[in-house]
Amino acid sequence: MDTSNDKSAQTKKILRQQLIADRLAMPDRAVRATMLQQVMRIWLVARTDTVIGAYWPIKGEFDPLPALHRWKEDGELLDEPLRRRIGLPVIDKVTKTLTFHVWYPGCPMEEDAYGIPKPKDTDVIQPTLLFVPCVGYGPGGYRLGYGGGFYDRTLASLQPQPFTVGLGFAQGFVDDLEPELHDIPLDAILNDHGVVWPV
Repeated sequence: MDTSNDKSAQTKKILRQQLIADRLAMPDRAVRATMLQQVMRIWLVARTDTVIGAYWPIKGEFDPLPALHRWKEDGELLDEPLRRRIGLPVIDKVTKTLTFHVWYPGCPMEEDAYGIPKPKDTDVIQPTLLFVPCVGYGPGGYRLGYGGGFYDRTLASLQPQPFTVGLGFAQGFVDDLEPELHDIPLDAILNDHGVVWPV
């Protein structure tokens, strides 16, 4: 019996709980969210993607959808031949992976098995850029999620692989975060101060 894995899992569980509690207790979360919206919008200017996957924010997570809606509107103003589209995840209970379905403001929504809103009856799309929420994050582009492994399994199954960008508040940085063997580093991480990975 490998007790080191059990200990590591327990340590991460405690760390997750603490980071979520700290995030929910942030007195300036609204100000920091506005700052991260600006960072995200500036960062997106240089990207050529037309299909972006994101997430519905839970447990005090940063909400990427206002910035993405502006990105979509900006594309319409540019009169781009390819219409920009935003996708939100829908969980496949059998494979425990995510597919991304078109989302837009006012889109019909329903709750998934975990009580998280998801688009109802919209097209499946394949993002070339994927924004993922970070409970925590550390050096080398590694993220701490909720422990379900949905993003890891999804990224392993998507071809071609999307460019992955973690989003989190500065409060979520863990300088001694230890990645596990199966952890895949993100391509970039943005927080309310700017781009924190790659440095």
